[in-house]
Amino acid sequence: MPHILAPSLLSADFANLQRDVELIEGSEAAWHHLDVMDGVFVPNISFGLPVIKAIRKHAKKPFDVHLMIVNPDQFIGAFRDAGADILTVHLEACTHLHRSIQAIKAAGMKAGVAINPHTTVRSLEDVLADIDVVCMMSVNPGFGGQQFIARTYAKIADLVELRTRTGSKALIEIDGGVSAANAAQLVATGADVLVAGNSVFGAEDPRAAIRSLSAF
Repeated sequence: MPHILAPSLLSADFANLQRDVELIEGSEAAWHHLDVMDGVFVPNISFGLPVIKAIRKHAKKPFDVHLMIVNPDQFIGAFRDAGADILTVHLEACTHLHRSIQAIKAAGMKAGVAINPHTTVRSLEDVLADIDVVCMMSVNPGFGGQQFIARTYAKIADLVELRTRTGSKALIEIDGGVSAANAAQLVATGADVLVAGNSVFGAEDPRAAIRSLSAF
């Protein structure tokens, strides 16, 4: 299966979000990636429900919504109503992770679980067969433009092995520091989905950057 490219709107021009959403719509990218930050779970605030709802009407491709927030369970229905197709919660933010996964699926969305750089792949073992996407953070969450953490390659390999052992069909998504310099190696190691922010919207030609990151 070819890998999926999900440009991150965290790096888009917030004064021209409709334009950048439509750019993704007309490109080789398959998903829109939307990072929701609350200033509590991570040391930054991004955007939330009203923005997602507003840009949803300009997009047909799936919305991959990544919640970097505390108490995500209380907002599951609201993000579905705003237009999320995939809803990802952080393992570190969920006291009852299995319950959160089931609630996301019951709401009609695909369920994702994100893990921070310090969190072991093994911590997913008991839920991996129940989820659709593992979002592996390859930077510390909260800000765009950070340097890729090289240990991620070994974690991908570990997750590929665990996925096989548990019979899971979860996609492996890499979020943070993805660029033309490491994208091919990430896919070769086992990544299914690449989230790219600055390497797309910080490029002189974002469409060309998407084409390059999607091409191999």
